[in-house]
Amino acid sequence: MSIFSSLFLSQHTPLHRACLQARLLTEMLKSQLILLFFVLINSCVYCQLYQGHAEEESIHANQRLSPKGYFGNKWRRQVLGGDSEVPIITNNTVASTSLAGKSSADSEHVVTRDGKFFSLFTVVKFANDDCTTAANENGTCYSASECSSRGGVSSGSCAGGFGVCCTFSYTCGQTTYQNSSYFSNLNYPSSYDSTGSCQLTVNKVSSNVCQLRLDFFVMVLIQPETNDSNCNRDQFIVTGGSRVPAICGTNNGQHMYIETGLLGNSPITLTVVTSGTGFARQWRIKMTQMNCDSIGRAPNGCLQYYTGVSGTIRSFNYDGTSGRQLSNQDYSICIRTESNFCSIAYSVCSGGVYSITGPTGGSATAQGTPIGALVGATTCNTDWLTIPCASDNGRAIQRGNTVCQDRLCGDAFASVVQATSGTVITSVRPFQVTVHFDAFEAIVPTSLTNVQGQFNNRGFCLSYIQQPCTS
Repeated sequence: MSIFSSLFLSQHTPLHRACLQARLLTEMLKSQLILLFFVLINSCVYCQLYQGHAEEESIHANQRLSPKGYFGNKWRRQVLGGDSEVPIITNNTVASTSLAGKSSADSEHVVTRDGKFFSLFTVVKFANDDCTTAANENGTCYSASECSSRGGVSSGSCAGGFGVCCTFSYTCGQTTYQNSSYFSNLNYPSSYDSTGSCQLTVNKVSSNVCQLRLDFFVMVLIQPETNDSNCNRDQFIVTGGSRVPAICGTNNGQHMYIETGLLGNSPITLTVVTSGTGFARQWRIKMTQMNCDSIGRAPNGCLQYYTGVSGTIRSFNYDGTSGRQLSNQDYSICIRTESNFCSIAYSVCSGGVYSITGPTGGSATAQGTPIGALVGATTCNTDWLTIPCASDNGRAIQRGNTVCQDRLCGDAFASVVQATSGTVITSVRPFQVTVHFDAFEAIVPTSLTNVQGQFNNRGFCLSYIQQPCTS
């Protein structure tokens, strides 16, 4: 008690002083309790704040140690079109957090705080790789929202269920900037029976694109003219890129590589010209843009490019029975040399046909005598295949002491003049077959005197198998 309080109490009776002392002590105790209460409150608030800070530090530490995204770095490599992001809630607190406007770098983890409760979202990133739809077509893996916003159609899942397999289809009069898309006739899969010109403009998705690969899943147009085998009624034309021969007839399963140029965006125009009615046309072409540094890119100058130790190459409009060799065809077919293989052997497909020149003789109503295998630039001067240094044994000097040949023609396939087809081998790499068909490929002679070896040609179907190096 203070001196002032002692003097104050000395002026009262003992009983009165006792009452006043008790009252003063009570007041002092109340003040101490209030002070203690505020101290305890402040201590609890500090603990709560410290605990929240510790929880945040723990979360950030786990983020730094854990792999990015749900599947780790595997899904983070960039391809044409970028990556897709899908927000996933990872705890029991449900909160709505918008990811709009955030970059892929700052969107991987979005943390919101409401008191001491946290809502953690993880953004799963996956590459926009090729995928297979439920209809067994090729598509691109996107998130469901991204597929819809790009105008695609989802069919099946990908990326472990976090994405959808998205396909993009275009038709007459449209333009596409989308990779791995399709060009189809109007109302596909229904057929098209009308006269017109159906065009699609294909723009590069990136300046790093050097080639456009076309896969003819379905390509059925009218057959060429009977008098010269030119595609005068229906034809498929490519403009804006490397030179491509016009084709028609049936070409299901065929493909082409189109050079798009190295600089800027050089659009490629795909055109299907149809003339007349009464024929059920159909086409569906997959378009794949190839990066300049892609391992799947075809060598320059190759309209067709095959990989693998063995396979089959065919002329356009070949089907072995009713298909006819097209006129005005000049292009190269290239085959990638596989590791530890030094030569390649060609032969006519099992049950197939090789007929690119002949037969001679005959008339307007009857086919002439087969001419067999012909070789050399002197004899093969209208239609031919060029296989560098072709021989029957893989050597420059073949049986009969004749040298290897480059030009092959006739209605039998061989590197020497003979009546039947055989095996043709070359060790010249890279492996390549050059096709040259001139402007006249009639189905029958135009008169009794026109009996040159230029009619009723079917084209070719050749199987190839690479031969291992022997030393």
